[in-house]
Amino acid sequence: MSLPHWSYVAMLAFCLAGTLPLVAVFRLDVLRQPGRLLLTILLAGTPFLVWDLYATASDHWTFDAAQTLPWRVADLPLEEIGFFVVIPLVAVLTYEAVGATASRDRVPPRRGRKEPT
Repeated sequence: MSLPHWSYVAMLAFCLAGTLPLVAVFRLDVLRQPGRLLLTILLAGTPFLVWDLYATASDHWTFDAAQTLPWRVADLPLEEIGFFVVIPLVAVLTYEAVGATASRDRVPPRRGRKEPT
């Protein structure tokens, strides 16, 4: 297999490498709740996976064999199935990190002063 075969895997790895450190930096509890995370990934990824299966079965689109690994499940490259796991995970980690940053940056109002409305 040549380097282009690994390009999709590399993109997914790059996405994970950019967001997994957010767990440590912002002390996120996302990975400590595997049931909720798995449910989120399933709810987010399943409709798109079903759509992908339908689209490839009806020849609406295909995957370039020169740019994907040879292993397939239901005519989908393993990387495509991995996409529907990795991208929801990355989205959850990013969302939680932004929420942690936003809550940390909020400054409580000083006593005796009304907060503007």
